Amino acid sequence: MFEGSFVATVTPFLNNEVDFDTLGRLIDFQIENSTHGIVPCGTTGESATLSEEEHTGVVEFTVKHVAARVKVIAGTGSNSTDTALKLTRHALEAGADAALIITPYYNKPTQSGLYAHFAAIAGAVDIPIILYNVPGRTGINMLPETVGRLAHDFSNIVGLKDATGNLVQASQTLAAVGEREFDLLSGEDALVFPLLAIGGKGVISVLTNIAPRSMSDLVNKFHQGDIAGSRELHYRQLPLCQALFYETNPIPVKTALELLGKGNGQLRLPLSPMHEEAKGRLKEAMSAFGLL
Repeated sequence: MFEGSFVATVTPFLNNEVDFDTLGRLIDFQIENSTHGIVPCGTTGESATLSEEEHTGVVEFTVKHVAARVKVIAGTGSNSTDTALKLTRHALEAGADAALIITPYYNKPTQSGLYAHFAAIAGAVDIPIILYNVPGRTGINMLPETVGRLAHDFSNIVGLKDATGNLVQASQTLAAVGEREFDLLSGEDALVFPLLAIGGKGVISVLTNIAPRSMSDLVNKFHQGDIAGSRELHYRQLPLCQALFYETNPIPVKTALELLGKGNGQLRLPLSPMHEEAKGRLKEAMSAFGLL
């Protein structure tokens, strides 16, 4: 259902307001370069600092601008179950193809609390749901047994964005889900190829913001049986993947878009501009990749 390279889009700002003109151009750039879907209002989209009005506005704009050319997976997560439920209902009403829902951050719920959180949303909103597990951001790790239980109990829970960096856990998750259709997507750009090798379907990617065709080709080649070609792209992309995390995401990728003339690099506090030393190393990686 959700196979391929999906871009975790940045949210462009101009004078601290959402810059919809630039967002539209970035979406078109992605679609023109074979990206399989757009994911607004995730971590890379600085969703934690968007007001509810901004959040819903970005989702609505993205759905309308994409105009069914590719899929839209709307980020609708929150550390408040009520807020996540409200945002997920809105994503359905706006016409999104799916909702990406992060595990509640800061609260640090137990596994039973995580189950109850996602069960409350999946039971109330009839939209495909992709779970999002990123312990490094949230402080909580959703275990394979919890994912498996949710996947078996709710048919609209259709996948997981795995940003644990742990291929053993990812393998255990697929084993826990079993035979039902379930789309495991990488949340780590440097691990897309290995995740595909254990049964993953694709990626929700940061790197795709600046090198969409390369990531799309990596996934496509793997699924077409060109394993050697996919592996070659994995190693070619690896230094750039690392460069995009020299500082906290999305600081480097917004900086990279500015260097490419596709944005102004503006971030929303508490994120701050990239340090010059790290920016210099990012430029080197982009040049070596052929972007500059």
